[in-house]
Amino acid sequence: MFDDDGFVVCPGFATKAEADQLLGAAIDLARRHARGEVEPPTFVTPEQNLADQQAPDPEDAASKVFRVHHRSPFREFATRDDVLDAVGELLDDHDFDCFLSQFIFKSPGAWGQPCHQDSFYFPFEPARPVVGVWVAATDAHTDNGPLYVVPGSHREPVHTHVPDRRPSANLGYYEIVDYDLSSAVCVEMEPGDVLFFDSHLMHFSTDNTSSRRRAAMVYHYARAGTVDHTVEHRGYTVNDWMPVRRS
Repeated sequence: MFDDDGFVVCPGFATKAEADQLLGAAIDLARRHARGEVEPPTFVTPEQNLADQQAPDPEDAASKVFRVHHRSPFREFATRDDVLDAVGELLDDHDFDCFLSQFIFKSPGAWGQPCHQDSFYFPFEPARPVVGVWVAATDAHTDNGPLYVVPGSHREPVHTHVPDRRPSANLGYYEIVDYDLSSAVCVEMEPGDVLFFDSHLMHFSTDNTSSRRRAAMVYHYARAGTVDHTVEHRGYTVNDWMPVRRS
């Protein structure tokens, strides 16, 4: 399925308790960050669509918490044997790193992220393979902003991405505007379900129109020795390379 579609969903890959642990740790980071207690490289970006609203807690106004894979319990999940076994098989390599982590909050009212390919953000040598691991920390159903994926689009080159055209879009949001997305399918998930996906796969999320949060932990992996040109291309980076498996 992964070779054909560019993704595979593994229901129940983790337990709800493990998903709850990731969520709880992310909430704690968001609250500590708001009090100035979290040191770099971890940082939090705000959800722009909620910026003018009175949020009860810092996590309710947060969009993403970046660079957490060196911290517990995110590190333990990123380096689980079953995660690394799956990623190693998809990368077809025994030596690889986790280079990016982000915990995504999507509170009620938050915008979805436009259609994109993650490889647009990854100016690497070699460019591929890169594998993403999307861990559902809450349910993701049609009303609270789940992911939609375009099966088979991982065979496409990286398309032109333009800045998100919505006023006051979230930090770093770009979108593909030259591809027919009518074949996209909704990936509904429960806490602990995991989506493994290719970095060329086109995917997007919808707005959270529900009254509950949709949250997920996302890791990205690439082969050891990959050369990262992000700073040269963009002037900054959110990547943070960490070796996770060596033969």
